[in-house]
Amino acid sequence: MANDRPRRRDDRNKAQNESKDGLTEKVVFINRCSKVVKGGRRFSFSALIVTGDRSGKVGCGFGKANEVAEAIRKASEASRKGMINVSVVDNTIPHEVIGEHGGGRVLLRPASPGTGVIAGGGVRAVVEAAGIKDVLAKSLGSSNHANVVKATLAALAQLRKRGDIMKMRGISMAPEAAAAV
Repeated sequence: MANDRPRRRDDRNKAQNESKDGLTEKVVFINRCSKVVKGGRRFSFSALIVTGDRSGKVGCGFGKANEVAEAIRKASEASRKGMINVSVVDNTIPHEVIGEHGGGRVLLRPASPGTGVIAGGGVRAVVEAAGIKDVLAKSLGSSNHANVVKATLAALAQLRKRGDIMKMRGISMAPEAAAAV
């Protein structure tokens, strides 16, 4: 190994999910669908992928094809096209927010340093891809993977930093307060 620290489990996942342009991809869900035809069953696949640069940009994509690899490739392309910017302050989010999409609702709360990502499934994939290291999350309502991921993205899109809101309202910040934000 190049460095002397021991190899951890998350190192393996990073090596598999990192692409050549620095984006991280995570497969959230793969669904197999079957159609009964004269000769038997014909299977098709759909994939839900989350892509992010771990520094404030994240997107999700959905792809369908007759093979898993092709569905993942299509979803990956779709997720790269629809990336959004996320406000991250000191490895957490600036304020509490609830995002909704369809029947899925996701509550995100900022957490103190060292807490880690307390979230499950699709929420965890989106938050980690965005580069948020300390957050508390709760999925409310639907457990549909696509709706939970899109609700998380909707919540992250609502986030605003304190300085941005004050600038929008035309309020100038004190120099010591501006340095803290």
